Amino acid sequence: MGHKRRIGHWLGSLFAIGVLANGGARAAAPEGAGAEAGKEAYARNCASCHGAGLKNGTFGPPLTGAAFQARWRKNSNGLLDYIAKTMPPAAAGTLGAQTYVAATNFIGRANGMPAIARATPGAPANSPVRRSNEFDAGPRSFAAHDNYYSHAVSLRQEQLQALTPVSASMLAEPPEQDWLMWRRTYAALGFSPLTHIDRTTAKELRTAWNWSLPISQNEITPLVHAGVLFIESGATVQALDAVSGDLLWQYVRSLPDELEAGRIWRVKSLALYANDLLVPAADGHLVALDVHTGQVRWDHAVVPPELAARHGRGEAVAFMLDGGPIVAEGKVVIGVSLGQYAKGGCYIVALDATTGEEAWRFNTIARPGEPGGESWNGHALEERFGAGVWTAGSYDPKLHLVYFGTGNTYDTATLLEPNPTARPGNAGLYTDTTLALDVRSGKLVWHFQHVNRDVWDLDWVFERSLLTLPIDGVPKDVLVTGGKIAMFDALDRATGQYLFSVDAGLQNLVTGVDPVTGVKKINPDLEPKAGATGLICPNTLGARNWPATAVNPGTHMLYVPLVKSCADYTYTPRSAAETAAGGSDIRMTPHPLLDDDGLHAQLAAIDLATRKVVWKKNQRAPFESAILATAGGVIFTGSRDRMFRALDDRTGEVLWETRLNASPSSFPITYSVNGEQYVAIVAGGGGPLDATGAFSAPEIVNPSEGITLCVFKLPKDAQVAAAGAH
Repeated sequence: MGHKRRIGHWLGSLFAIGVLANGGARAAAPEGAGAEAGKEAYARNCASCHGAGLKNGTFGPPLTGAAFQARWRKNSNGLLDYIAKTMPPAAAGTLGAQTYVAATNFIGRANGMPAIARATPGAPANSPVRRSNEFDAGPRSFAAHDNYYSHAVSLRQEQLQALTPVSASMLAEPPEQDWLMWRRTYAALGFSPLTHIDRTTAKELRTAWNWSLPISQNEITPLVHAGVLFIESGATVQALDAVSGDLLWQYVRSLPDELEAGRIWRVKSLALYANDLLVPAADGHLVALDVHTGQVRWDHAVVPPELAARHGRGEAVAFMLDGGPIVAEGKVVIGVSLGQYAKGGCYIVALDATTGEEAWRFNTIARPGEPGGESWNGHALEERFGAGVWTAGSYDPKLHLVYFGTGNTYDTATLLEPNPTARPGNAGLYTDTTLALDVRSGKLVWHFQHVNRDVWDLDWVFERSLLTLPIDGVPKDVLVTGGKIAMFDALDRATGQYLFSVDAGLQNLVTGVDPVTGVKKINPDLEPKAGATGLICPNTLGARNWPATAVNPGTHMLYVPLVKSCADYTYTPRSAAETAAGGSDIRMTPHPLLDDDGLHAQLAAIDLATRKVVWKKNQRAPFESAILATAGGVIFTGSRDRMFRALDDRTGEVLWETRLNASPSSFPITYSVNGEQYVAIVAGGGGPLDATGAFSAPEIVNPSEGITLCVFKLPKDAQVAAAGAH
């Protein structure tokens, strides 16, 4: 009887607050927050629980009457904040700022409450545009009398408060048990020194725990520090216990309705520094959250609101922060991507890590009158597009240099059709370029353009791996990176001097490379000709794409996920007005591979010291996760058939595999807590790269939603045995 009485007391307390419940719909309110908009927002999202008349709901409490008005009538903004913070129960904060305002005003009108002004992106407190949601299981009046709840909260708070600041020295030399940044270290190698999971023990891997995430396009890398795992999906950032998967805190960012609660959003990485978690958001802001509480410490709009929102269905997002930040010398550095319709192209910014104030900005498209400015065929700045940065940077502390890669131009006409009144020059700087910037000032120290005038959408925007290689018998600090054509260039990372290239053999665009300058010779048959169709390999999805390579610095072995692909492409010139508006002039249609055995995916191991491919592993399902390499001699990778595998790094032999709930379109990591090693990967979501399966393996069908963080570990006895062996 006492137990039943307790449940009844809890339900009564909860319902007395007068919250909104959601019947399952996540529809956004129509434009405007007037009477009709509010009525529709309430009908779609609230009425199934609270009733059409606000007082006759089947599951929810009345939202009118004396008790409700006593709590909320004089606090419209408080009601708005509460609704946005808690509703819908299974996905709080996901309806969009305008929808929350409209629904709150509908309820308020029925209770004689003053109307709330329409919420806008970047609004201050008292709007649901940005807020944090602490761990709180119920009304405080109930929680105060529940010892189980109080004990659980106390333990979680102790775990969070025990987090030590992430210092500059820790970022330079991370503890081997942590994963503090995108590819674990500034060198962006995707390599872990952990050894408990090795070629012998990998077969014993088992599920440790799973955690469902809000819907998004994914591509995320979890971060781990001192037993706490941080992750972002959609509009939500969460801190989880890395051993149990328990929620410690979460931050939910309410977004403009056109951003669909972050469902169209993807980001590859977060960053940790001092006591902050640095988070790119779907609305173009970079936010610093306190790692102990999830509270906002600062919030900076990297992208102006008008360039961050989706402008109606079917139209491109102008700018996105989908690469991720890197922290170096007290600055948070992040690049902006896309810009298909953004005149003047993309940029890289550095913010003060303590305050969020902008320290410097570098434009990735050269300006007229500046170095490289004459390389755009004489076209005006507003007719130059692209050079997006959709991968986090690397950093060399000795040289004070951060390294970023850029993508191609989207409007190819500017590089194909010269302005007859200007001096010609069509390299298109700084597209398809490695940029070495002084992190202290943002000054360009050197640059290397991997392909001049890329009009085939074959970006060189991916990871810049930093390692030491024997060059002519002498150890040299180098930078290695490969574009979509899966040709890898090695450069001196102090000067940008070209050293060598290694071709994976899946492209027909480049027929040769100058051994001194690194300038690539383009196949003349693939030069665009108006109205003519050519066959190019790979297609725009690339022989490689955003799934990052991994490098074992001890063996100099690079592991790269590849896909064999080709396309028919046609150059169709547009009018001058269309060119000035942005967009693409090249059309590509996937082309069946010739003399193909149907095994379109390939995992290759390349020895960067000898510049030779050591082994290749072919399979039907395209690889869709990045590669993770470990000192245990094991590499991890995932593919479109939902398989996540551990392979012997010497041969590619499968040591262990499991089938996930969806394709693992993300970055796997490994970490250790209390001497036990874990491997984590996010399954589900997936961005444009998922389209490769429709062409290369159309029989493989994946669920369209359902994003899950999957974590694996060895059984206790296997961990003990591994510890003894090492």
